[in-house]
Amino acid sequence: MSILFTKRLILLLRNNNMISDMILIAIVTFIIAIVSDTVLIAIVASIIAPSVLAFVTYLIQRSTKKAEWEREDKIAKKAEEQRQLTQKKLDATKEKIDELKVLVKNGNGNGNGNKRDGPELPTSSSPGVLPSGALLTTEPGGQLELSSAPAATLDELVEVTGRDLAALRDAAAAAGLELCGYGLDPLRPPRRLLDLPRYAAMEKFFDREGPWGRQMMCGTASVQVCVDAGDDTPAMSGYRSRWRMLHAIGPVLVAAFANSPLRDGKPTGWRSARQQVWSNMDPGRTRAPALDASDGDPRDAWAAYALDAELMCVREPGSQDWTAPAGVTFRDWLRDGGSGTLRAPTAEDLDYHLSTLFPPVRPRGHMELRMIDAQPGDGWIVPAAVVTALADDDRAADTALAAAEPVWEGSPDAEDPWLRAARCGPADPQISQASKRCFEAAGAALGRLGVPAAIRRAVADFTERYVQKDRCPADDQLEGAR
Repeated sequence: MSILFTKRLILLLRNNNMISDMILIAIVTFIIAIVSDTVLIAIVASIIAPSVLAFVTYLIQRSTKKAEWEREDKIAKKAEEQRQLTQKKLDATKEKIDELKVLVKNGNGNGNGNKRDGPELPTSSSPGVLPSGALLTTEPGGQLELSSAPAATLDELVEVTGRDLAALRDAAAAAGLELCGYGLDPLRPPRRLLDLPRYAAMEKFFDREGPWGRQMMCGTASVQVCVDAGDDTPAMSGYRSRWRMLHAIGPVLVAAFANSPLRDGKPTGWRSARQQVWSNMDPGRTRAPALDASDGDPRDAWAAYALDAELMCVREPGSQDWTAPAGVTFRDWLRDGGSGTLRAPTAEDLDYHLSTLFPPVRPRGHMELRMIDAQPGDGWIVPAAVVTALADDDRAADTALAAAEPVWEGSPDAEDPWLRAARCGPADPQISQASKRCFEAAGAALGRLGVPAAIRRAVADFTERYVQKDRCPADDQLEGAR
C-alpha cells in the first residue's frame, strides 16, 4: 500500500508544474526517512530521478529565459534609442529644408551689387549645409552645386546624395522652382548673379578672349565624379595608370553623357555645347596637361601645368578688386617674389591658384572628372557608377584603356578627340565602338563589385536606350525642340 500510494502521488504531482516537483521531492524524502524497506527505497529512488532531472531542466530553462529577457530588453532599448536618433535626424532635416526654402526663394547678388531681402545665397566661402552634411553652393549664374561628402561605397553615395537632392527639390518646389539638369542653359543668356571679388576678377580675365568665359561661369553645369587617386604602384590601381585611363576614356564620357545641344533655344550643331565653350577658353587652364612619355609622371606634368598657367586673380584682403596682371603666370610670380607689382606669394595663394584651373581631370588628392554634362533627373547616378566601375575594377580598366586607343590614333590632321566627342556624340564611329566596350565592361564590373541591383539596372537601361543606339541625352533635347 505504501508503494502504491507513493507512486500514485508521484504520478499526480508530476503532471503539475515545477513547484509541484519541488514539493514532491520533499514528500518522498520524508517517506524514505521513515520507511526502511530496501525495495521501497529503490523504487522511490527510480521514481525520484525523473523529477530531479526535470527540476534541473527547469533551472536551465529559467536561466535561458532570463538571458532571452535581457536580450529583448537590450533590443527594445536599442530600438528606442534608434527611434529617438531617427526623430532627431528628421527634425534636423526639416530645419534644413526650411532653411533651403528660404535660400532658394531669396538670394543676394544680381550682378549689379544690389541685394535682395533675406539671407544670402550659399557660396564657397559661406556654403549651405544639406541634411547629410554635404555642402550647397551657388555658381556665378545661379547654378546650384551640391558637393557630396566622400562615400566608402557607390551605393552609400547614391543613397545619401539622393536624400539631399530630394530635400533640395522640395525646397525649390516650395519656392515655385524646379531643378533641371542641362550641360548648358538652353534658353537664358549668361548673367552673373554673384557679386564677389573672385567672380569679378574671373570675368575680367575671360573677357580678354571673348564671350566664352561668361557662358562657362553663368550658363554651364556638370556632373563631377571624384575617385581615389590610386596607389604608388605600376598596376592599374596605381595613380599613373589611373590618370592615363581616365584621360583616355574622357571623350567616351563626353559623348555618352552629352546633354547641351541648345543655346538660345536653337541647336548649336554640337551634342555638348558646354564642351564647345570650354574649347574656346584659355587652353593653359582648360586642356589636359601634356604627358607625352609613356613612363611620364602625372605629378611632374601637373606641377608644370600649374606653374605655367596665368594668374586669374590675386586675393587682396579688404579689397574688392582681385584682378591679376595680364600674362603673369604663377611661375613668374614665384620668381618675382614680391619685388614687382605683386606681393610675395604664399602656399595659400598656390592652393587658390589651383582652384582656378579647370582641366578635364583635375588632381586634388583625388581625381576629379569635370568633362561630363549635367544630367536630367537622377541621371547623375549612371556616370558616377560607370566611372567607379572602370576605376575600381582592374579588368574593366584594362578593357576601357584598350577600347579607347583607336579614338586617339587618328591622323595628325584629324579633329581632337575631345572636340569630336562634343560635336558628334556617340555617333562618331570610333567613339561609338569604344563607348559600347566601355559600358559593357562597366556593367560586368558593377556585378563583380557587388553594386546593388537598382544601380546596375540604371546603367543597363542607359546602355540600352542610348549607348547601343549611338544616342545621348542631347538627342532627346533636339527632338523636343523640333
